Formats: sequence, C-alpha cells, structure tokens
Amino acid sequence: MRTGFGRHVFGCGAILFGVITLAWRSFNTWQQIQPLGNVPHREILACLAAAIEILGGLAIQFTGTARIGAIAVGCIYSTFALLWVPRILAQPGVWDIWANFFEQFSQVAGAMIVYALGTRSDSLRRWPLARIGYLSFGICAVSFMLEQLFYLSATAAFVPRWIPPGQMFWAVATTIAFALAAIALLTGRSALLASRLLLAMIVGFQLLVWVPRAFADPHQLINWAGNAENLSIAGAAWIVADYLSAQRSKSINRV
Repeated sequence: MRTGFGRHVFGCGAILFGVITLAWRSFNTWQQIQPLGNVPHREILACLAAAIEILGGLAIQFTGTARIGAIAVGCIYSTFALLWVPRILAQPGVWDIWANFFEQFSQVAGAMIVYALGTRSDSLRRWPLARIGYLSFGICAVSFMLEQLFYLSATAAFVPRWIPPGQMFWAVATTIAFALAAIALLTGRSALLASRLLLAMIVGFQLLVWVPRAFADPHQLINWAGNAENLSIAGAAWIVADYLSAQRSKSINRV
C-alpha cells in the first residue's frame, strides 16, 4: 500500500460522515440531494448513503479491501459532487456553489489515488490514474484559494478571535498559502513540501475551528458535518503527500 497513513484518515472521514448522517437521518450542507427535488423516502436514501460511507471507510482501513472501499466512497462522493452541477448551471456566477462541488471532488481525487495504488503489484497502469487524482486535487486547491478570496470576510469570521494577530490576517495568510500550494502541486515545484504544509494547515483548521465548534454547539448538524468534511479533505491531502513521497522513493530507487 503506497498511500500510507493518509488512507486511514480519509476512511475515518467517510465513517464520520456516515455516522452523522445516521444520527440526523438527513443530508448535510455539503452532501445534499436538493437538485433531485422533493424525493420521497429521503431518510431511506440518507441511511443508504451513510451505510456506503461507513462500510467504504471501514474497508479502506485494510490493505486487502482498500480498493473496494475506495470505489464505494469514490462513487458516493462523485454522486454528491455531480449533484452540485445543476445548481452551478443555474447560477454559474456564484462561486460558493462551485466551491462545494470542488470540496466533494477533492475527496473523489483521494479515492482515485487510494484505488490506483491499493495493490502490492507495481503495474505501470495504476500510476496514470493516481496522477489524475493528484492533479485533480491540485485543481481543487485552486478552488479552495478562490473560495476564501471571494468570501474573505466570511473566512475571517471562522478564525478564533483569540489567535493573534487577528482574524483577517489569518484569512489572507491561509488564502495565500492555498494559492502557493496549488501552484506547487500543479507545476511539480516543491510539491511534496507544499503537500505536507497544506496538510498541516488543513489539520489546523480541524483542531482550531471545527472541533471547538462541535463542542460549543453539538446540536447543530453543520458543526459535525464540517468536521467530517474537513477530516475527509485532510485525508485526501495526506494521500496526495503519501503519493508524492512514494514517487520520490521510486525515483531514488531507480538511481
């Protein structure tokens, strides 16, 4: 398994999504089925999606079933990503809708890499798919940057007030960090370092923003869903870093 520890974090994100969906018997802000209209038996659909995420996340934890798990969560994340497309077509000028698509798609990218590298063989056919997943995540990093840039004040509001030197400073700093990470990932310049720093920043979001929000107001679905979304994206970022590390090791072994 070349994806290292990142797949475990990624799988935990899927499991958390599933547990939250079961607890609320409802879809959340990021994973939603609104474009389908007034769908009957929504609770049954929510439970089905939750079961796929939980079982897929559990399967990813084990080498022998990681690829099956990657297919399961990749399909469910792809579905949720595609369900944002009708809203994008209806309001193409609203970046928030694009951003929600790319947040889901970043998790699809992580699943692609897990599937591609989830075998002990060193088949050359698996590396192009992993490469596509890696580049897809790089494009998603561009979206993360644009989302914060277009909604800078809202981004600043998420920053805890007690962190010096101020909320807007960190909103701007993390936006620049996303931009630099996207450039590094898409150009390949210092990509491994950038992926690790990007991962550290996303984990920071988890610990400083989303975890405290869940404990401060545990009755709000968005607070728990935000933790699941951030954890899953962190797992995808970790998978990207593991992929780049494996590539570097492969290059060194060839020398």
